[in-house]
Amino acid sequence: MKILVINGPNLNLLGLREPAIYGRRSYADLLEFIQKSAAALDLEVECFQSNHEGAIVDKIQEAYGKFDGIVINPAAYTHTSIAILDALKGVGLPAVEVHLSDISTRESFRRISYAGLACEISYIGLGFEGYRKALEYLKKVLL
Repeated sequence: MKILVINGPNLNLLGLREPAIYGRRSYADLLEFIQKSAAALDLEVECFQSNHEGAIVDKIQEAYGKFDGIVINPAAYTHTSIAILDALKGVGLPAVEVHLSDISTRESFRRISYAGLACEISYIGLGFEGYRKALEYLKKVLL
């Protein structure tokens, strides 16, 4: 089973950006966590990060026929990108939304998730653990 993990803008700054919200672990730490979680679940994962909406849309479209599911943390594009929503709907792969912080308790503009409308489930505010739960969920539904 092959899963695409997409991370949106500024996640490459983990450990530097607002550590009181996102923690002190780096993006490299997140990638290591995802790889170890996937290996423990006997899943193959490819991780992708971009600060550019179009690159994320392109990657989602390229996933069709190559991946069995998608884990996505669209970051700030969560609240603004209908293009990402449409791409997720367009490829029709099972998708799971992840957010490190609890977006429901932050600024009011962060409470709308367009990408989440195309996802089967969301894991919000669980830090890195949300990615493991997303992988577990996809393995369960794809079996």
